[in-house]
Amino acid sequence: MINISTVMGNKRFAYLIMLTFIADSILLISLQINSANNTRELIKNNNTLLHELRSSNHLREIDRDILGVESRIRASIATNDTSHLEGIDQKINQIESFLDSLSRDNADVNEEKLIHRLSVLALDKKVVKETLLRRYLTLGNMDDQSSIANPRARTISNEITSITAKIYRSRQLHMIELSKRSEEMGEKSSRYDIYLLILIVLSGAVIGFHIIRQFRRQHLLIKELDVAEKKASVAAQTKENFLANMSHEIRTPLSGILGFTNLLLKRPLDATSTEFVSSIQRSGENLMAIINDILDLSKIEAGMMRITPGIFSINGLINSVETLFLEHVKEKGLTISSKVDASIPDTLTGDATRLTQILVNLIGNAIKFTQQGKINIEVYKKEQIENKVTLGFKISDTGIGIDKGKLNEVFERFNQGEDSVTRNYGGTGLGLSIVKNLIQLQNGNIEVTSEQGIGTTFHFYIPYVISQDQISSSAAVDTAYFKDRSNVPLRVLVVDDNAINQSLMEHLLLQWNIDFDIVSNGLEAIEQLSHQKYELVLMDIQMPQMDGYTAAQQIREVLKLDIPIIAMTAHAMAGEREKCLSRGMNEYISKPIKEEELFKLIANFGLQELDQTKVAVEETASRFQFLDLNYMRSISGGDITFEKTVTQQFIDHIPNHLQQLIAAYQKNDFATVKLRAHDFKTSIAMMGLLNLLEEKLDILEMVSESNATTELVIKELENTLIHATAEARIFLEQF
Repeated sequence: MINISTVMGNKRFAYLIMLTFIADSILLISLQINSANNTRELIKNNNTLLHELRSSNHLREIDRDILGVESRIRASIATNDTSHLEGIDQKINQIESFLDSLSRDNADVNEEKLIHRLSVLALDKKVVKETLLRRYLTLGNMDDQSSIANPRARTISNEITSITAKIYRSRQLHMIELSKRSEEMGEKSSRYDIYLLILIVLSGAVIGFHIIRQFRRQHLLIKELDVAEKKASVAAQTKENFLANMSHEIRTPLSGILGFTNLLLKRPLDATSTEFVSSIQRSGENLMAIINDILDLSKIEAGMMRITPGIFSINGLINSVETLFLEHVKEKGLTISSKVDASIPDTLTGDATRLTQILVNLIGNAIKFTQQGKINIEVYKKEQIENKVTLGFKISDTGIGIDKGKLNEVFERFNQGEDSVTRNYGGTGLGLSIVKNLIQLQNGNIEVTSEQGIGTTFHFYIPYVISQDQISSSAAVDTAYFKDRSNVPLRVLVVDDNAINQSLMEHLLLQWNIDFDIVSNGLEAIEQLSHQKYELVLMDIQMPQMDGYTAAQQIREVLKLDIPIIAMTAHAMAGEREKCLSRGMNEYISKPIKEEELFKLIANFGLQELDQTKVAVEETASRFQFLDLNYMRSISGGDITFEKTVTQQFIDHIPNHLQQLIAAYQKNDFATVKLRAHDFKTSIAMMGLLNLLEEKLDILEMVSESNATTELVIKELENTLIHATAEARIFLEQF
């Protein structure tokens, strides 16, 4: 678990970072403002200092200029030449302008008096110049013997020199103050830079320290999470193993109970015993349904219900599901029909197993709650975008319906339409909850509309991907055309390890005059297809060394062949056809193989509609207690050689295979028991024993441990096959 202190530490760290950022921002802004103000003052002070420096230099020039004006006046008087007076006004004006600028910028009162006095003396020179010019114009000379030898003129000159010196010294002192102030401001600016650098370093150090500490905490947290995740994974795996073991431990004995009740029902019983056995069977079936629902719901809650995409045929899946319920529908006197929109691509990619489970649940409910009328299955295209198509499904019935007030509750767990439903029809109320979860796991949704006494419609949709390689299906041939005894240009490879089934295929293909080869397993089939060319493969599923599924994948992926492959299997269950198609096969036929169905499939993939004549075979009453020879005779078409061959094979192989099964069971080799039980379904079908022994073989195919139930089944199987073999010998002696 995640430590609460760690979570609080993360919050404190976030608050610390935020507060540090705010404080640093305020300090940086303050330092920046003060530094900017100091810089502006420093620039201003430097400008003032520069101005004072210029003014000081100019003061030296004023002293020289005023004295120069005095010299020019003296020269003009001495020479009586007015040309020496030219430019004096401009020079005096320049001096006045500079003195005015000094006066404007000056705040010292004493210095201001000196500037004013200097200005008066400068103007006095201008007055003297005007006086001399008037005298020259009036008397013709400028020598009044007073200007040159006048002691006052000498005093004025000395005063001018003294004043400029005083102003200069004052300005020098001011410049010294300005220089000191500039130095102070420069030092202050350096301090601001140092403070800013220290602040950045300290802030970075504090934040860096906390970041490193936080990284260490996160590293420790990641380790804790990794440990917790591993523990959760182990717990989930333990739960999955528990569910798998529970499923096996509960279903195995329950399957035995159901198998034996079916066997009991076929024996002569009085009315009371029949009623008791029927009750046991119904209770067992209900218990099996409840167990399946609970296990499925547990998987969904634990997140272990996986959606496994694969390639499947939507038309084939709907046909398989409809076929599954045909007998049940007939027993109740109902009708069932299905319709798939022709615009829907047939080959899709999705989880066919989950779709089958959804349909089986909804159709099973529809049949359970419908006493008369019909059940309709409709598949339509809801939406198609590029290579994705959303299929809509409608399951409608004419049953008891659901009260409108209960419609919103039907998908809840342990909930049914009304309380009386559980009493009258049974069930746990888990089925629709599982259906809704399975649909939502596939990004779909489900709705229900109903009216009591009228019926119910479940409407759901699921998105699928359109497969790039659509499985081509030819139009069905007319079954009126049956056998072609002319030369047909078709070469077929039969892959089957069962000798009796090999004889059956040999007989059928020979009478159709089809060229063929027979091999016993998938490896031999791959080898044969690598060196020879065939137009069609008939592939058994369960074989030694390499099964049919693996062989089909090898043909498609390794050999890169597009040759049609028809699967042959004894597992006639809903979803089996889709499983075969997802592994690369083109079609599927269940064992025992019927001549018409096989010919129809072969015709779809290779033969043309030819003029054929169906051989009528009369069903004869069996003279034997165990053997039923009608199937063999329907296949043989009166071919005595074929009948003798398959009968002899039955006599030769069945006892040996039976002993192998018994020996494997005694050694707890249940894999061999399952294989032999499955193989028996093909071997005994030719002699008409499948209906009698199929349930026993189903039980043996599921066996995983030794128990009294299985031993009883093996004894009954042994007894039946011993008597059947004896009858087969009698039948063979008649030829």
